[in-house]
Amino acid sequence: MRLKRVKDLRKLMRILYLILIDIILINYMNLLALMMRFDFLLSQVPRAYLVALGKDAILETVVILGVFFIMRIYQSLWQFAGTQEMLKIIWAVIVGKWLSTMIELLMGNRMPISYYVFSTILVAVSIGAVRFSYRMIRSYHMYSKTKTRKDSPRNVMLIGAGAAGSIILQEIKASNEVHGIIRCAIDDDPRKQKQFFHGVKVVGGREMIEEAAEAYDIDEIIIAIPSMSGQDRKEIIDHCSRTGCKMRTLPAIFQMVNGDVSVSRLRSVEIEDLLEREPVDIRSEQVSGYVKDKVILVTGGGGSIGSELCRQIACNQPKQLIIFDIYENNAYDIQNELRGEHPELNLVVLIGSVRNTNRIESVFAKYRPEIVYHAAAHKHVPLMEDSPNEAVKNNVLGTLKTAEMADRYGTKKFVLISTDKAVNPTNIMGASKRICEMIVQQMNLHSKTNYVAVRFGNVLGSNGSVIPLFKKQIENGGPITITHPDIIRYFMTIPEAVSLVLQAGANAKGGEIFVLDMGKPVKIMDLAINLIRLSGLVPYEDIDIQIVGLRPGEKLYEEMLMAEEGLAETANQKIKIGKPIAIDQQKFWHDLHELEKAAVSEQPIHGLMKQLVPEYVLPANYQESAGPASVLRSAHGPTAVETAMIWAESAASEDAGEY
Repeated sequence: MRLKRVKDLRKLMRILYLILIDIILINYMNLLALMMRFDFLLSQVPRAYLVALGKDAILETVVILGVFFIMRIYQSLWQFAGTQEMLKIIWAVIVGKWLSTMIELLMGNRMPISYYVFSTILVAVSIGAVRFSYRMIRSYHMYSKTKTRKDSPRNVMLIGAGAAGSIILQEIKASNEVHGIIRCAIDDDPRKQKQFFHGVKVVGGREMIEEAAEAYDIDEIIIAIPSMSGQDRKEIIDHCSRTGCKMRTLPAIFQMVNGDVSVSRLRSVEIEDLLEREPVDIRSEQVSGYVKDKVILVTGGGGSIGSELCRQIACNQPKQLIIFDIYENNAYDIQNELRGEHPELNLVVLIGSVRNTNRIESVFAKYRPEIVYHAAAHKHVPLMEDSPNEAVKNNVLGTLKTAEMADRYGTKKFVLISTDKAVNPTNIMGASKRICEMIVQQMNLHSKTNYVAVRFGNVLGSNGSVIPLFKKQIENGGPITITHPDIIRYFMTIPEAVSLVLQAGANAKGGEIFVLDMGKPVKIMDLAINLIRLSGLVPYEDIDIQIVGLRPGEKLYEEMLMAEEGLAETANQKIKIGKPIAIDQQKFWHDLHELEKAAVSEQPIHGLMKQLVPEYVLPANYQESAGPASVLRSAHGPTAVETAMIWAESAASEDAGEY
């Protein structure tokens, strides 16, 4: 509190000091303007004009200072003053002089016409000069201070000689905290090249980055073009990464919530900046209206996707947010984060498994969620190849039990988080997620709940994804291991994926499989090379890259749609709708019942998966021996599968089960 009072006192003293100077300048410049009319000879000035000047002094001073306060001239930060501040002063003086002149003329006080012109110019110039001299003195003081430091400041290259670059450059020059000197600037605009930008030479376009970095002995590169496209950002970062310099950048303009540009907004360049992705068009009003005042359940709410869902939902004023997760550490982390950032949020965090029928039912019975985001799943392909029954228990049966409870307790919307690996799956994980999609589409036929699935590819930075693995391998000195030199994947940032999931959920009518536009596929080899360069290292010299061969069930590339699925447009170009595939409903529920029995009794399940998902590619070494399968039954009645089979049999009596 004492420090705050000291700062407030200093601010008040600064304002009073400026007011005093302005009072002196306004009156002195008015006298000087009158003397200019009479060749600077005071003896030649008629006494009537001097008397009128004295009478008008208080009025004119009060009016001009009043306009200054209204236009917030005294609240400007003059150490960062620029053209905008100067124009503000000019307009304030013009308005103030015009108002005071009108009042003076009404009072009968007249001055020579040239006086009004001269005084306006002199007052504006003198007041502006005082402000800018403060900035110049401060800048010179900071420069002198930098020159006398024992440790050499960093040599910095600025990319972007526009508005954002101007703010960053001026702040670096004036700041006590930023230890660097802008040596040169880069801009693709030919009109700016070879010119000076706030005293810094614009040496050329992006093709000059590497040459300029060497010529000026650059240590750090700052990219200050928040509005550039994803393609331009990638190309510029490619050039920068070959210099070996540290890189920092401003977030893309759509990521800057309030549009503020400052050194504090600079962040390290990340691999996400190389995705060439354009801004996401999210209709926030629609999402907010859909989520606001609703009771929302997120299963797997502590995971990468689930936790981001919780973050974005929390920003849209839900009535209650329920996080359900089996892993207590993740749940604890997101609980603390949300309570810190949204203290007003009605948050409930529960530990439990979607595989536990009684537990999941108790949650629905107590909280009656209106919207469910089902993100709980086993997702690691190689691990699920070694434990296929667990994939079925968690992914398939967990989805089925959660979806049934949504129907039983009147949930309005059920949104399944799916994956591109569900398309023509070559592994158990992908096949299990495809069955999950089929479950929600079939349940949608018999329930008042709207069931939908949202399918997307890999998300950068998710738990267990390739980027954290590569970073860890780089930290350990390498090598980076890649399964195949030609392997490609679709990538999306977690916030982008979740934003689109929320948008799709808001648009859902029931039964759809929403497919997110993942942009261009990325070669994992290119990803590894770029990540090494972003770390300031040289591929194959500092960090080796080794090819270790495809893992069981792994594809060279992923698909987003199956051949049988059509593709319908939505209002958002990044969200498409896959047409549901007609299946034999009665056979589906029967086969699912058999899969449940086999999974729970630890019997082989690959053949049953193939029956449910004909496009599933069985492992090359597939051999499955038949064995007894026991039936999983609930202590409180039929299983979710058996309940669904009753629906299917009822429908079959009417239309032979075909859709």
